[in-house]
Amino acid sequence: MRNKIIAVNAVIVVLIGILAFALVRGTLVSASSNSAATAAAAKRDAQSASARLQLDGLRMERWLAGKAGEAATMEVLAKASPSARADAATALCDGVLAAAKQVAVFQGAVPSLVVLIDAQGKSIGRNGSNLGRGDDLATLYPGLKQALSAGTSGSDVWINAARNDQYLASYAPVRDEGGKLVGAIAAGFTLNDELSRVSEAVTGKGLKMVMLAGDAVNVVASSSQAAEELAQAIQGPAKGNVKNAISSGSAASAEVAGKIVVSASPIEGFGDGKRVAVVAAVPASFLEDISGMLLPLIGGATVLGLVMVIIAGWLLGNFITGPITTLEEGLLAILNGQTDKRFQLDHPDLGGLAYRIDQLLNQLMGIEEDTTDEEGRASKAPTAANFSDAMSVDKGGGDGTEGMDAAALQALASEPTEQYYARIYREYISAKRALGEAVDHITDAAFRQRIQGMEQDASSKYGKPVRYRVQTRGREVVLLAIPLG
Repeated sequence: MRNKIIAVNAVIVVLIGILAFALVRGTLVSASSNSAATAAAAKRDAQSASARLQLDGLRMERWLAGKAGEAATMEVLAKASPSARADAATALCDGVLAAAKQVAVFQGAVPSLVVLIDAQGKSIGRNGSNLGRGDDLATLYPGLKQALSAGTSGSDVWINAARNDQYLASYAPVRDEGGKLVGAIAAGFTLNDELSRVSEAVTGKGLKMVMLAGDAVNVVASSSQAAEELAQAIQGPAKGNVKNAISSGSAASAEVAGKIVVSASPIEGFGDGKRVAVVAAVPASFLEDISGMLLPLIGGATVLGLVMVIIAGWLLGNFITGPITTLEEGLLAILNGQTDKRFQLDHPDLGGLAYRIDQLLNQLMGIEEDTTDEEGRASKAPTAANFSDAMSVDKGGGDGTEGMDAAALQALASEPTEQYYARIYREYISAKRALGEAVDHITDAAFRQRIQGMEQDASSKYGKPVRYRVQTRGREVVLLAIPLG
């Protein structure tokens, strides 16, 4: 019994847990997997990152333009000796780098590279090192060459594995007092660091910077939050969209790639606007790992429900099987000859069954049932038969006129009928209550009907009208017939 109770309820709890998991998961998946919203979010992140990179480049361009106009910069370029000009350029670049650290608009970002360039696009000197002097940067980076030709500032991505260059570079022209272009000054942030700052400030998600190399798409920089899944998507499902974004110069539509949605946006202000793009990704679902999130919650609630089922089933099983075991053992004892065995079981559900079994045993064995309580009062409500027996007339012989004088007899005979019935009913009930007997079942109508029947029977016997009076004899209330006339 106990095990069946536990098993049935455990199955119900488990089924409810599985159903709840399926329904909640389906609802969350439907609500969180809005393809239009995720696509828009991915495209927005890519465009925002691209705009922030262009803004950072523009800020550096304007600041460098101020440095390019300083007399110290023009003095370096005016030196006649190449070696003196190179040493002075290195010192100037170190000073520019130190000044950049104090500029609030850079928000703590410090360039890794500051280099002074002549009018032909060759490096004169850079910060912290005498390496790279004389390198033809204009040939390596067409965007710089174009800016020198036009005499304008600009920004671009400098990638060169041989020189170990990986910079977001900005440059501004340097002119002499006559307005002639005599060179340029450039500064560059390491791409990975710059991309990480943009990611933290704008998207909060991983970013990749990519460039085209023929038909291939090369990842040239990654933010610290960029996952390997994004790199795989760039070389896989999203490759076509990334290439289209770079070649067209406009943001590409989002592409679903596994668990992420990828979008690319070209950095239009760098070079010709079709060289490099920033790639962003958002989860395909706003809620990541819905199953993993729900399992501890619904699974935990289900386990708690099973524990409660086991405890409740054990208690309920004991509540039911305990009395049944008692009845079984008692019946076995009776079958083995212990005929006086009775159950006297006090149980809210099975107590009535035990009582009926006791009654059945008493009847089968001819034992009169004791219906009184501890004080000798009836422990069960009187029946209609009890009522009839209690109202039986005195069988001791004679009539009830003994002890009554003529005046009392005359008063009884002349008493109005309704008043007589009401009085004798009150006297009868009072006498019964005085003996401690139950009288709730004796109604005035039933009493009157019974009395009238008894009067008719007695009138036939005596040949004259009869009325009754109440008398208590010991622990019995009797009705005495009084012949009238």
